[in-house]
Amino acid sequence: MGVLDDTEARDLLTAKLGAGRTAAEPAAVTELIRLCGGFPLALGIVAGHAHTRPHLPLSVVAADLRDLGLAALEDSDPTASLPAVLSWSLRALTPDQRRAYALLGTAPGPDIGLPAAASLVGLPRDEAAAVLAALEHASLLTRDGHDRHRMHDLIRAHAADTAHDLPEPERDAALRRLLDFYLHTADAADRAVYPSRGTLALDPPAPGVHPHPDFDPATAMAWFDAEHPNLLAAHHHAAARGRHRTTWDLARSLHSYHQRRGHLHDRITVWRAALAAAAHLPDPGALIQAHRLLGTAQALLGRHEEAFEHMHRALALAEEHRDPTHQAHTHRMLALAWERQGDDRRALEHITRSLHLHRALGQPVLEADALNAVGWYHARLGDYDTAREHCLAALALQRDQADDGAVANTLDSLGYIDHRTGRHAEAVEHYRQALDRYRELGITYEYTDTLDRLGHPHAALGQRDRAREVWREALRLYRHQDRDTDADRVRRQLDELDGRPG
Repeated sequence: MGVLDDTEARDLLTAKLGAGRTAAEPAAVTELIRLCGGFPLALGIVAGHAHTRPHLPLSVVAADLRDLGLAALEDSDPTASLPAVLSWSLRALTPDQRRAYALLGTAPGPDIGLPAAASLVGLPRDEAAAVLAALEHASLLTRDGHDRHRMHDLIRAHAADTAHDLPEPERDAALRRLLDFYLHTADAADRAVYPSRGTLALDPPAPGVHPHPDFDPATAMAWFDAEHPNLLAAHHHAAARGRHRTTWDLARSLHSYHQRRGHLHDRITVWRAALAAAAHLPDPGALIQAHRLLGTAQALLGRHEEAFEHMHRALALAEEHRDPTHQAHTHRMLALAWERQGDDRRALEHITRSLHLHRALGQPVLEADALNAVGWYHARLGDYDTAREHCLAALALQRDQADDGAVANTLDSLGYIDHRTGRHAEAVEHYRQALDRYRELGITYEYTDTLDRLGHPHAALGQRDRAREVWREALRLYRHQDRDTDADRVRRQLDELDGRPG
């Protein structure tokens, strides 16, 4: 049987226990349904245990299941014991299928795709597909329409227990293959998303690992979207087991995706673990970068004290090791932190130093980004002619490099300058061009900011309906990204547009 929904699960318990008993303890019934997750076999066994103990409160049954997990569903009668019933299913499996079942119970993450599963079990993809199909046929695994495989939590707990029968080196090798699959595939996807990123010096994947070799930006972002919970779980697994290089490399491979999607809290979690891992690595650049990127995420969440602490530490280390590239990157992020603190003049000082360093190092991609940022801070300080000059220079460099994400950033800056200088129609056009590029690249974080800014020239042109439309969409996205301060500001803008006091 498939998983039952809440209504079907409640009907099953009511039919077995009686309407009076379930109605008397609705909270306990709700918890039993949640703990069983709609798994019919588990619900049937729980109902059977409760039925044979009519004086036992259902809250006690729920507490046992919550505290004991799979052990609460064991029974001397094998027909009333979930582990016993599952063991019957295993008897019909081949050794490869039983081994795969056990290893899948140890895999970090809520589900798994076929390529990852093939690496975990160390089989070619077609053989792994046949093994997964057999487990699905035995009702030990489910597969959704996107070819994602998932175990029910209770089955997964049983599979993890079964894995203890495998030799520890075999379990460790399987998990290493899975981590290598996620790391090498994430690295390839990140390079498609951010081609100018420096290459990570990864160790070769373990034998039996088959990472995705090629991505374009769209398929890379789609892969990250599908695998994100598993990548976070893999990162946590690596950090908890002291795999310091994997922990840092996975954090770096996730960074561009987190930046584009606006996963700020995940960025902080990942880079905190990466910072701890970097302390064990011989490369000082790993420690510098971990401090800088953790500080950046803190700044974006308004945690200014922590942000400056990490960024100043990054800058001190970069200067100590005489690394001008890391100095330039850190000055860029310090500019962002001062902007968030409301001090655009100090932000301009740092971004100007970043520009000079990138230019001296002959890094045109980073020079163009810094040129745009210099223009942005000049605009925020009201020096619009200097701002436009720098942004147009950045745009010329970026178009030569075919860097659509950077072009979108500069078009956004030009839209801001146009609006502030009364060229509202030109501002709308620049913002629209930026939005098209952000949308195509899946850069939802900056896309939302540009939507917010687009509403202002629409309002200035008397296009109230269009302003309302883009601000409502920006409000929805800000809330989705947990950017409460930005959401509150847009809510006030909508109130003022509609004539309500803000």
